[in-house]
Amino acid sequence: MAQGFDTTDALHPAPAGETAMNAEARRRIGTVLRSFYESRVEAQPLPDSQIDLLLRLRHKERDRRRGD
Repeated sequence: MAQGFDTTDALHPAPAGETAMNAEARRRIGTVLRSFYESRVEAQPLPDSQIDLLLRLRHKERDRRRGD
């Protein structure tokens, strides 16, 4: 059987222990999803509430190191 994506794969899952898509298909999908995420999510500024949370965490970590 030739490797690649067949539209019937979605209707007939692979047997247990086998993957429905080959490694190249998974890699290509991963690349596209990563690119989409980076262009949409990473470009957004962090909300002030998250910045405050990160600063509090940094201060707690610093205080812990000083306490040791």
